[in-house]
Amino acid sequence: MVKPNRPVFVVLNARSGRGDIRDRIETLRQGFLAASGQAPRLFVARSGKRVPEIARAAVEQARQEDGVLVVSGGDGTINAVGQLALARQVPFGIIPGGTFNLLSRTHDIPQDVEGAIRTIVSGRVRAVQAGLVNDRVFFVNASLGLYPRLLEDREAYKRRLGRSRLVALWSALVTLFTRSYRLDLALAADGREWKQRTPTLFVGNNRLQLDQVGIEEADCLERGRLLALTSEPLDTLAAIRLLARGALGRLGEAPEVHAFSFQRLVVGSTRPTTRSRVKVATDGEIVSLTLPLEFRPSPHALQLIVPDDAAAAGLESEESRPGRSGSADAPMDTGLPTAARIGDATAMPR
Repeated sequence: MVKPNRPVFVVLNARSGRGDIRDRIETLRQGFLAASGQAPRLFVARSGKRVPEIARAAVEQARQEDGVLVVSGGDGTINAVGQLALARQVPFGIIPGGTFNLLSRTHDIPQDVEGAIRTIVSGRVRAVQAGLVNDRVFFVNASLGLYPRLLEDREAYKRRLGRSRLVALWSALVTLFTRSYRLDLALAADGREWKQRTPTLFVGNNRLQLDQVGIEEADCLERGRLLALTSEPLDTLAAIRLLARGALGRLGEAPEVHAFSFQRLVVGSTRPTTRSRVKVATDGEIVSLTLPLEFRPSPHALQLIVPDDAAAAGLESEESRPGRSGSADAPMDTGLPTAARIGDATAMPR
């Protein structure tokens, strides 16, 4: 359980979520007062660019006062604040405010403000695996190639047409019809090396997202591994067919798709003239990183506050997991659905 009466420090992105910011602040104040009898300390970022700066001040106060760090916003804001919670190993609560909310939904955190606040006040800590690409943290996924391009175009359409799954689907179709992408990669994972030509490399760390698109190998995440997806080179129609398969939860059935789990994946280019920096999407945010890229699970776990009943089910002691880190009172979650397992990095394309 989270210690009672701990001070709560809430980072709020004014640009993420719906409604007037003053109403959202008042809703948070009243919600915490009703649930715990104490008001939260609010740190409001007036723009997404200021979230890391504001969050650093909040996490330092939370650490000094043995408090709880909370974020209210979408997946990008959650990633920015969660990175600091991970580094400082402070308890981390989420009040979802985005479109997809994959991290919170995976761990049964209520999607309404009142329910999320109750979880923060009365829940318990679960140690949740984070992924790293170089030194960049991701909780849901990281990718390069076509997928970051899809995300960039999606954000452009959302600014014009609003945020919805329909707009996201439309932007994806336009991107696939008007753009092509090819990566010539040199890959090395857990002792094996090979070359791959592919439009995109996707590394997943979220069971819910992988299950939704029909990737059965998602159970590798519970073994301290990450899951990579690549595909054969695709023309526009083939790419649209893959998009449709994913929407129907059948992406794993596509013969063009290759999936493999790993503990360490190094990604370089087979073309010496290729520029040394590439765009990488981490939890929906685009960053520029230097090749080679190294993907791996973080040696530390995110101390995520989840509903008490969800955290109590299907957990095992962290001491029984060699090579993994976490707090003694926050066992690593193993409550993932069973599925046909692939071998450790044995499903690699030849």
